[in-house]
Amino acid sequence: MRGTREGGFLIAKVHQVAGRIFARMLQEHGIEEINPPLGRILFVLWQEDGIPIGELAKRASLEKSTLTTLLDRLEASGFVERVRSEEDRRVIRVRRTEKDKARRKSYEEVSERMSRLFYAGLSAQEIDRFEETLRRLLANLTALEGKRRERSPDP
Repeated sequence: MRGTREGGFLIAKVHQVAGRIFARMLQEHGIEEINPPLGRILFVLWQEDGIPIGELAKRASLEKSTLTTLLDRLEASGFVERVRSEEDRRVIRVRRTEKDKARRKSYEEVSERMSRLFYAGLSAQEIDRFEETLRRLLANLTALEGKRRERSPDP
């Protein structure tokens, strides 16, 4: 039997190193304004443009306050715009701009290159098993996080 498990530590280290490599690749492609957290928001918007801020926060796994700060940066750089919903004026939607649409191909090329580096030497079955394990770990943590939110008093 092994001693202390290192999964969480290793995931954190992989995240740090991969983030630095990804940011460097983005710079090499002339995309200095976008870092991995900003890219995560854009990726969600590429799946569905014009979604409400609350839905974007959920899909990007970001707290609304964190998302607001990141959206401020994306909006200042000209990648997104926030617009009031025509159906419900209380709802603010986030939409991609032409600048983002023009840069998407370069961003996707960097993402593909990063995926090849990340999975180098792994078989398709190993990748499938790895990703399934990560989904299960995420589900475990998300369930716990949800229970804690239910128990915490309203501010």
